[in-house]
Amino acid sequence: MRHFLDFEKPIAELEGKIEELRRTTDAGGIDVAEEVAKLRDKAQALLRSTYAKLTPWQKTLVARHPDRPKCLDYIRAHIEEWTPLAGDRAFADDAAVVGGLGRFRGRAVAVLGTEKGSDTESRVLHNFGMARPEGYRKARRIIELAGRFGLPILSFVDTAGAFPGIEAEARGQAEAIARSIEACLDAPVPFVATIIGEGGSGGAIALAAADRVLMLEHSIYSVISPEGCASILWRDAAQAATAAEALKLTAEDLRRLNLVDAVVPEPMGGAHRDPAAALAAVGNKVWDSLEPLLALDGATLRARRREKFLEMGRHSVA
Repeated sequence: MRHFLDFEKPIAELEGKIEELRRTTDAGGIDVAEEVAKLRDKAQALLRSTYAKLTPWQKTLVARHPDRPKCLDYIRAHIEEWTPLAGDRAFADDAAVVGGLGRFRGRAVAVLGTEKGSDTESRVLHNFGMARPEGYRKARRIIELAGRFGLPILSFVDTAGAFPGIEAEARGQAEAIARSIEACLDAPVPFVATIIGEGGSGGAIALAAADRVLMLEHSIYSVISPEGCASILWRDAAQAATAAEALKLTAEDLRRLNLVDAVVPEPMGGAHRDPAAALAAVGNKVWDSLEPLLALDGATLRARRREKFLEMGRHSVA
């Protein structure tokens, strides 16, 4: 059953009427093809006009849509001979961060990502994509492994942020995130990161301090969630929509500010409406972004990446 967001209710009503007419046709043999076609055209026009003027808060809701393709969907679609790697060699394996080795269009690569899960069981297993310290230490281990063997790195980021629990803090959450960012910046191999849903704070940057950072059209990338920002500034999470506007967290805003390198267009109505098209678009853009980097040596990649990261920091402070 398709999940509709609050602002999609008029679209849901039209599509519901279309489905009712189809059932009528199946049950009684009545030909309503012409009426169905008219309603379908109306629904498509409404979908197009709605998604052409989404507010930052509405884009946040789309980025969090439960049917949106997740990290493992991108891995299954694009990575052949996938071999997952587990554990941080210190404490445990964190299922919120997935990573391993495989082939992307014939080229051996290392792959990282944050996985939210697609149903109740998998969401609990992956802790809703919120990584603990061991997840970031696993990421660091895989990044260093990629550098040792000359493997380009691809990452797919979709997280509300690092897990904020007291046990994560006790095990060195901040240090683990910082070390993961350091490993990203030090990697002597090409690195392409894609924000596929939510890019939340340091939990996202820890896997996205890359040579090229891509964002899906309706994804978000921010230092804090709109609800968190509203709670701090106005002590009222209900002000989340206002906070989303102020945070400049949409792909268009971040591209305009030169904080990401490219925006990947989504199918009309968002990636959740046509996952196959979204998966294909991301795969093509990642390949186009990776190819030019393959000609650069490790020292050049590191120097450019560090300068880019510092420029992002200067821009954010300004």
